[in-house]
Amino acid sequence: MDSLNSNGSGALALETLCQGAAQELLMRSYTIRTINRYKRVWEQLANFARAQGLPAEYTRELAMRFEQTYGVRDGEVLKLGQQWRRHLVFGIRVLDDFARTGTISRFVVETTGLRVPVGMHKALREYEQYARERRHLRPSSLAERMHDIAVFLDFLRTRGLETLDTLQAEHLSAFVQTRTGWKPMTVACVSSSVRLFLQFLFMRGALPRDLSAAIPTVRLASNAKVPSAWEPGLVERLLAAVDRSSPKGRRDYAILMLAARLGLRLGDIKHLTLDHLHWTTSTIEIVQNKTGEPLVLPLIEEVGAALIDYLRAGRPPVEHRHLFTNLTPPFAPIRENDRLHRVVAYWRELAGIKFKAPQRQGLHSLRHTLATRLLGAQTPFPVISAVLGHASPATTFIYAKADVETLRIAAIDPEEVCHGRAS
Repeated sequence: MDSLNSNGSGALALETLCQGAAQELLMRSYTIRTINRYKRVWEQLANFARAQGLPAEYTRELAMRFEQTYGVRDGEVLKLGQQWRRHLVFGIRVLDDFARTGTISRFVVETTGLRVPVGMHKALREYEQYARERRHLRPSSLAERMHDIAVFLDFLRTRGLETLDTLQAEHLSAFVQTRTGWKPMTVACVSSSVRLFLQFLFMRGALPRDLSAAIPTVRLASNAKVPSAWEPGLVERLLAAVDRSSPKGRRDYAILMLAARLGLRLGDIKHLTLDHLHWTTSTIEIVQNKTGEPLVLPLIEEVGAALIDYLRAGRPPVEHRHLFTNLTPPFAPIRENDRLHRVVAYWRELAGIKFKAPQRQGLHSLRHTLATRLLGAQTPFPVISAVLGHASPATTFIYAKADVETLRIAAIDPEEVCHGRAS
């Protein structure tokens, strides 16, 4: 970001900053429509600075004064030519992110289609910043939490609330009680997100009392859900269907192999870089996106061959170090919110694979299938836990719920097992 400085004071030249931010948005696959909306806000910010007799430089003080002057008030009806003000909060947030960090984190609520009252935008934005910078939530967890909170705030809008200072305990009970179409696990997760949000509001003085305890508790049985696994032979049919003569096929085959053969999580696959591949030791060495724990996995021959094939004839020539990219220019790294479901669905349909009963069919189900296969082969639990990178062996035991006899046979002394977890 030093190249953007207009002088030694640390202030950033506004025009250069806006150009850089627009390019960053394009690289992160924002739509042209969204980028133009933000550019309109930034143009108005530059006009505001000129009208105030201020230098054409970005500062937090300038942004705050601009937002205070043009931010949409509760109940305000915007006049013709003033519609850009609807996007002011997001536009300034994006520019400020880029000014401070040189990158842009997508504001999750912006893309959910939910209608959050304007009077709640500031609290929502402050909580997102707190969760990212103080609680250090990983991007995917932050995205899920912000979506949960946005659902709650959209519900409050339907109940006539425009600001959070009028929130009452009965609103919280009504929110949980009206989630009748949701699975209990979903209700529990969303309730937890809202509870943390309310605690934050009380801590910051935005609420006169802590309302988090007023959210009804959703009780779930421990390890109530058995992971979905593919029937024997179906994974091999899936892999055999992949056309490895095309860039898409080479990329998808490498992704599928990492999930099916090594059990890598979706987040870890997306975050793989060239630096994680250690060819001299034939290992993949990462810090897991979910747990923050190191993990070392063997780069077995068929996985290594798939990666080499992709690197030689599938991966486009790009400057970034991410292993996997999108298939179209500018070949950016795979987006944080991309579940890669199409990678499995496309080749599954081509292979004509049908499941006898409803089950999960995405990339993560291949990880579950590997765990189930290892369990069926009486692989010791500590080995399975190490391969999957579980923080606790108790997580691995979930896979044995449908086969108590296998659990009894496979339970051995962990000290007898030498696993591949990094020291």
